[in-house]
Amino acid sequence: MCLRNWKAGLKALNELFFLFIFYFYFLFFIFLFYFLSIRKDRFLICSAGFQRKRRRRRKKIKRTGRIKRTKRIRRTKRTERGKREMRKSQVHGIQVKCGMSVDDLVKGMGACAFGARRIAESVDIYEEMILENARIFLGVAGALVPAGMRPVIAEMLRLHFADVLVTTGANIVHDIIEALGEHHYVQMQHRDDAYLRKMGTSRIYDVVVSDKAFEKLEEFMHNTFRSLKSEKYSIRELLWEMGRRINDEHSILHVAYENKIPVFCPSLADSMIGLHAFIFKQISQLNVDAFDDMRDINEIFCSSERVGAVILGGGVPKNFILQTALVAPRGGFDYAIQITTRTPEDGSLSGATLEEAVSWGKLRENAKFVTVYCDATIALPIIIAALRERLRR
Repeated sequence: MCLRNWKAGLKALNELFFLFIFYFYFLFFIFLFYFLSIRKDRFLICSAGFQRKRRRRRKKIKRTGRIKRTKRIRRTKRTERGKREMRKSQVHGIQVKCGMSVDDLVKGMGACAFGARRIAESVDIYEEMILENARIFLGVAGALVPAGMRPVIAEMLRLHFADVLVTTGANIVHDIIEALGEHHYVQMQHRDDAYLRKMGTSRIYDVVVSDKAFEKLEEFMHNTFRSLKSEKYSIRELLWEMGRRINDEHSILHVAYENKIPVFCPSLADSMIGLHAFIFKQISQLNVDAFDDMRDINEIFCSSERVGAVILGGGVPKNFILQTALVAPRGGFDYAIQITTRTPEDGSLSGATLEEAVSWGKLRENAKFVTVYCDATIALPIIIAALRERLRR
């Protein structure tokens, strides 16, 4: 009885096993047919949640690919732009031709490098200053008048290439000497300086001037001081009084007075004029307030919409011009050109770069400026000649 039951149970177990195998293979072939009948990348679609995840993943892939593609396009554009800029800034060299104008020469220098390119850039900035009606401050340091730059500077004022002049006492002294009929002479050969002193001659590098010229200056200054009224004068007003008494169309002071261009000289005491003013005050009254000039130059600067500076050399005129930006609410200068032979390593103001002036707030961050490392007696006539030709066209 027991053996019969055991055999019946084994038979039933075999039937269940074969039934399980049948259903297993049945389901297997159904799923296999389903997977083979649809796209291969959809075989995991089992729920709506997975479909949302799959859509988000695809969007992310597309977005990432689009970003990578955009970055690749931008990188390509930057590379192409960089190549164009490299081609634009290529040094082509200058072609010197017979009969070419100064402006054509300067434009050719713009295709060069070093000092030549800087001169060409200074002409471009100067032209923009004039076309934009910027108020131009001209700073004149050094002995440029004895060196022969007097007619150039006077012409700059006459043509309104400068609206404000800041210079040294020495340049004013030598301008008056020329206006009184005396002259400066080039020393053709070297002479012992002790010999020059015995001859009553003073030397400025390779230029000499006689003591007779300073005697005429003394007479002119004392006559000017005596003719002044008793009220207080600023240095600017005093210099206009001198210019009014000069009858010389090449005189810087005379041209400035005729065209009502203010002339400032913060270092007037550091000159022969200052020496004669001191002597005159010992016997008479002379009331000159140097600090009034600070008010006048700051008012000019603050009332200007756009402002530029042309600095020949550096020194006191450079600082007197640029420091006006420190108290002005409008900010620093919009343009600046400096011509100097000094370098910045010794910390001198004449050698200080215009980039340094940006750190002081004297120049705007987006200001256009250039420093021309050259003797001003070389660079200035070239710049002004090219500028006149360009503006005439």
